[in-house]
Amino acid sequence: MNRLAGRLNAHFSTVDPRLYQIASLGTLLLFGLLWRHFDVSIEQIAVTLITTLLIQYAGTRWHKLPSFDPLSPLVSALGLCIFLRTDDLAVVALASFLAIASKFVIRWKHKHLFNPTNFALVVVLGCGLAWISAGQWGQVAWFGFLIACLGSLVVTRAARADVTLSFLGCYIGLLITRALWLGDPLTIPLHQIESGTLLIFSFFMITDPKTTPDSQTGRILFACLVALAALFVQFVLFRPDGPLWGLIACSLIVPLLDHYFPGTRYNWAAPSIGSSPLLALRPMPGSLLIHHQRRFL
Repeated sequence: MNRLAGRLNAHFSTVDPRLYQIASLGTLLLFGLLWRHFDVSIEQIAVTLITTLLIQYAGTRWHKLPSFDPLSPLVSALGLCIFLRTDDLAVVALASFLAIASKFVIRWKHKHLFNPTNFALVVVLGCGLAWISAGQWGQVAWFGFLIACLGSLVVTRAARADVTLSFLGCYIGLLITRALWLGDPLTIPLHQIESGTLLIFSFFMITDPKTTPDSQTGRILFACLVALAALFVQFVLFRPDGPLWGLIACSLIVPLLDHYFPGTRYNWAAPSIGSSPLLALRPMPGSLLIHHQRRFL
């Protein structure tokens, strides 16, 4: 039994975490369409998927990568389908283009700065071309638990659970502290965190291994800074979607965090790399063959 469990653990530890992300986000999107009646058309989904895959293919040819890898653009496409709301398919195509193109264009030392979905959403929201329906998931507690479970599966396979826990701990703690300072009942911050959108952001967007700091110390500091920036946007600037704006702002300091807190660069082909300095010393089969390609994904 122990031998079988060891084999299963070894197998799943080498599975590309993006497969879990695609399965989880796809399930959430399907749930939203069938049960929550999301205001997203089949045409929008098709345009998003086609555009992201086409731009990924173009970027692959431009940088002369060994092969086309559809996993990253599929993750970005599903994220856009869940968050982005607009009546114009041209805006959908623009957001899809910006998401994938940003990976190939906005880079620092072979690492793209921004989470693709976050970057595209902030640009189109900032231009007033689209919006996000923050209440589309409702306040159902069991569904929030479902999102947390699916997200937990993803972040543990992607070795970025520390980012989620740090962000949620800091964000919720600051909300409760603010309520106590103002003399508000705790039902107010509890209501504010009962958001499917917040949980999806925490488990699926801020945890992107390719755009978070390489070291655990850097990631924890990064997550806390995002929480602070998100609450500043929400309660000082009085703008909605604070976490999205907080993430885009704090992504600019990731190179600085990597400089002062160096760590092992994450590799999608070897999910264990980056989660532990000891694991990073182990040679991974095939890593040399796909190293050049994974830098861009």
